[in-house]
Amino acid sequence: MFETTQDRAERRSERHQRRRGTAILVAMLLVLIAVAVAVGGFYRYATGSGGPQRDLTFTIPEGTTGSEVADLLEQEGVIRSTLGFRLMAQIRGSSLEFAAGNYALKTNMSAGDVLDVLEGGPLLARGIEGTFPEGLRLEQMATRAAEELGVSRDGFLEAARSGQFALPPYLPEGTPSVEGFLFPSTYEFEKKATAQDVIGRMLEQFETAAPDLPWDAAEGLGLSPYEVVIVASLIEREARFQEDRPKISAVIHNRLREGMRLEIDATVQYALGDWDPILVADREVESPFNTYQNAGLPPAPIASPGRASLEAALSPADEGFLYYVVIDAEGHHAFTDSYDEFLELVDRYQG
Repeated sequence: MFETTQDRAERRSERHQRRRGTAILVAMLLVLIAVAVAVGGFYRYATGSGGPQRDLTFTIPEGTTGSEVADLLEQEGVIRSTLGFRLMAQIRGSSLEFAAGNYALKTNMSAGDVLDVLEGGPLLARGIEGTFPEGLRLEQMATRAAEELGVSRDGFLEAARSGQFALPPYLPEGTPSVEGFLFPSTYEFEKKATAQDVIGRMLEQFETAAPDLPWDAAEGLGLSPYEVVIVASLIEREARFQEDRPKISAVIHNRLREGMRLEIDATVQYALGDWDPILVADREVESPFNTYQNAGLPPAPIASPGRASLEAALSPADEGFLYYVVIDAEGHHAFTDSYDEFLELVDRYQG
């Protein structure tokens, strides 16, 4: 049987259509693969973690919606994308309803890990609370951490003096401990918190509170930022009332400027290892912290100052005061720039 010209044409047309159909299928498959790769890549990017991490306390205010929580998480750098967070929540069947409170998170977390923490409830619901007031020295911080949080006191002190923590960049190289940088506040921790967790959170809180302070003023005062923290620690130990802080700051700065020894009792107390009132003989104790025997500032902070004392250290009162005297049992002070008047005040209130 012979093949006609028409038969050959029809066969060529069929082969062409089959090839074209195959090409279309291959193209569609490639498009689907590309879309799958793109979607998978976006999913991993949007819901995954990436970049350096640091601890932070994330607060959900009362009445915050799930969408608002997602926005806050993105603003704080906890997640990369609100879309990815909502996508992960939808996949997991999460209602995006979270209890108000504080949560221990990190920057650059995966969406799944964040949901695990938030769905577990706020810290206080599953943890403990510890309050660290202003003016405590490192040993007192360790004692309070042991009493209120159940961490080892010795472990706390060892960790604080180990040099393992990332301290503010303006600290002198080789700073031996975190004394002065454990920010006073009330903290919430999980029950399994370690001494390293507690110290890390306090240092983080100092860094949170510090940036908006007028640190540029330090240079005009002739001090480094670290020395400002030392001054703030002196103010914290000496002042009981807010109105006295900038005045005590003025006395410290004025005496430093005049080359006078500071002669601050709190530095002797620190050298002796307690906060009991000192005796006249105690002023002779040999210690680099004793400002009755050594000129200038002590070599390190003597306590953890709060924000008010840090502000006072950077913004002393515009006064020429060189002396102050405690004038009542509550701890108010009288100030003067005259040594003779200072002696009169001592005789009147402490004689």
